Amino acid sequence: MDYRSESPEILREFLFYHETIKGHSKKTIDEYFLDLRTFFRFLKLNKVMVSPDTPIEEISIMDVDLKFVEAVSISDVYEYLAYLSRDRPKQPNSRYTEYGLTAASRARKTAVIRSYYKYLTLKSNHNRLSENPVADLDSPKLRKSLPRFLSLDESVKLLDNIDGIYRERDYCILTIFLNCGLRISELAGLNLTDIREDSIRVLGKGNKERIVFINDACALAINEYLQSRKTIVAIDKRALFLSSRRTRISTSTVHSLVKKHLLAAGLDNTKYSSHKLRHTAATLMLKSGVDVRTLQELLGHEHLNTTQIYTHIENSSLRDAAMRTPLSSYKKEKK
Repeated sequence: MDYRSESPEILREFLFYHETIKGHSKKTIDEYFLDLRTFFRFLKLNKVMVSPDTPIEEISIMDVDLKFVEAVSISDVYEYLAYLSRDRPKQPNSRYTEYGLTAASRARKTAVIRSYYKYLTLKSNHNRLSENPVADLDSPKLRKSLPRFLSLDESVKLLDNIDGIYRERDYCILTIFLNCGLRISELAGLNLTDIREDSIRVLGKGNKERIVFINDACALAINEYLQSRKTIVAIDKRALFLSSRRTRISTSTVHSLVKKHLLAAGLDNTKYSSHKLRHTAATLMLKSGVDVRTLQELLGHEHLNTTQIYTHIENSSLRDAAMRTPLSSYKKEKK
């Protein structure tokens, strides 16, 4: 997939802007392209600009121009969001897919549409649009939920039950997850040259680099894995973690190995995942007294409010306040 050859100029310049000026990753740019392509396809179908029986995935957007995007109203966007909520398949290429995207998915697609029209109004050549038709567009309401995480005992149990021919690799991966809180893409993207004596150089979202310091447990796990890696004739010589095919490990392989070891440890692998191990690292650090600002930098969060969700999980001051209420020791008298 290459948006440069598959998108009209009115969309291509927006994607160029985010790639070159905003410095967003290729993955983010591809998601922007796919989201806006689906939006334009829906509009063409909804406005009967193509035959009503045309499959939405087959609709071309190469004829989309300024006149087209200028004619979009906020009502059009709400109709699109209704389509996403009720009729959009969750896995478009599967016969067994369910229909209707989650509020979180719809909120992300709404944010992309807002960003696109903000660009056309304020940032594009000669401010192509004089008015932003989606300036008052609301996002779908999100259900607030606390992230799931392993307890300290469950984390130890997980590490104690790692076995198999890739034991050193898998143990190292899980140790880094549980101690450093890396994202799965960050871990899979690590190179040998990113490993220092007491730290790891991490390339995070938006190609932002950060240094994550490692403790003794991580250093030991990395050193033991590196000893076993020396015996492998790697095809990808730069990658830290290798797959069975001696190439860089993929995020899907990391997901699979995490699920496998969770199951082996007797933990619910439908409830937990590699991302939940990131939540676990953050929660355990907060429990140990790490302040939220330090945790924000360690996790690579751009905004503090993203990190503050963990403060609702384990907050000793809130617990202490509950114990200090005048009625905390009240017991109903037996009659």
